[in-house]
Amino acid sequence: MQPNFATGMVGSSLAQAAASGSDSLGVIFWVVLSVVGLIGFVMLIVISQYIQLAVQAWLSGAPVSLLKLVMMRLRKVSPADIVFNRISAKKAGLEVDSDQLESHYLAGGNIERVVRAMIAADKAKIELPWDRATAIDLAGRDILDAVKTSVDPKVIDCPNPASGKTTVDAVAQDGIQLRARARVTVRTNIARLVGGATEETIIARVGEGIIATIGSAENHKAVLEHPDRISKTVLAKGLDSGTAFEILSIDIAEIDVGENIGANLQTAQATADTKRFQAQAEQRRALAVAQEAEYQAEAQKNRALVVLAEARAAAAERVAMELKAAAERAADARAAAAERVAMEQKAAAVRAAMEQEAAAEKAEKRAAADRAAMEHKAAAEKAVIEKRAAAERAAFLEKAAAEKAAFDQKAAAEKAAMEGEAAAERAAMEMKAAAERAAFEKALD
Repeated sequence: MQPNFATGMVGSSLAQAAASGSDSLGVIFWVVLSVVGLIGFVMLIVISQYIQLAVQAWLSGAPVSLLKLVMMRLRKVSPADIVFNRISAKKAGLEVDSDQLESHYLAGGNIERVVRAMIAADKAKIELPWDRATAIDLAGRDILDAVKTSVDPKVIDCPNPASGKTTVDAVAQDGIQLRARARVTVRTNIARLVGGATEETIIARVGEGIIATIGSAENHKAVLEHPDRISKTVLAKGLDSGTAFEILSIDIAEIDVGENIGANLQTAQATADTKRFQAQAEQRRALAVAQEAEYQAEAQKNRALVVLAEARAAAAERVAMELKAAAERAADARAAAAERVAMEQKAAAVRAAMEQEAAAEKAEKRAAADRAAMEHKAAAEKAVIEKRAAAERAAFLEKAAAEKAAFDQKAAAEKAAMEGEAAAERAAMEMKAAAERAAFEKALD
């Protein structure tokens, strides 16, 4: 009875476990399905915008694949900008690849401005390839403004009002100042836009040309009578070389007479000369006063020197007498000392002579020994050199004899070979001649 009850309990437990396991598997299935559905819904929402762009590009004749649009977003590129600008270029008749737009976008360029500039250039029949347009944009230049300026030239004021000056000031040769204001009409040179100088260079060159032209005029009236000469002269200098613009015209908008610079300079020079002459006169007067004071001081000095000289003369006479007595005493002492020194020098000379004779004998003996040793050494070295030279001469003669014998033997062998070849050729020629003669005779028979 008990075993059956235990068996029933185990069976019921297994049934309950199987039921609970099937319920948990169902729950896991629905959770996984919900997560997958949620991920799919989110991906559908994200991809829907790319699908819209891809369809729009395809319908516009400028297709961009959906994978490219997704990869653009991963590379932090705006797919909408790429698609819209590609459509604009395609509709304008320009073929611009999406990869080109993307690379320029990643390089930090403004693709919208580049595409608009290329469209405007194409409509205006201006050659503007993609590489040049992007290079100009990456160089920091406004490519769209450059194309507009190339189509519609703009006017530059010289000088630039932003610099704080309103006129270019120059002085004619007669010293009259003229104040001019010019208007320069320029057109952008697309080919020189990269690396070309800017508007500031044009303004500076035109200002320099105006100053040079006015400065070379003989007088200001000639400039006022013919202001167009300034424009022609400045325009003929080719001031647009090396710039990003082409100068179309230079017009003098205004020219006024300013100050008389020459007269002002002459007045200033005269004032400066007057002050200089006054300073020189004052200097000469002060010099005369100083010289007079110097002469008075010199006279007083001379009188003092006369008194001093008289006192010095008396003292000198007294000193001379004392010196004479001292000199006589010193002369006697020197005579005695000289006699004593002469005797000592004579004795020293005798001793030195004897020592020199002994040293000379020793030196002569040492020199004779050194000479004998050197002669012996030279003789030994000479014998060695002669022996070596004889050995080298014998070896050279033996080598020359061997080379001569080898050469003679080779020449004899070559001569014998040449004679053998000549005999063989001669025999062959004779046999050939005999054969031909026999053939000829046979032909005659």
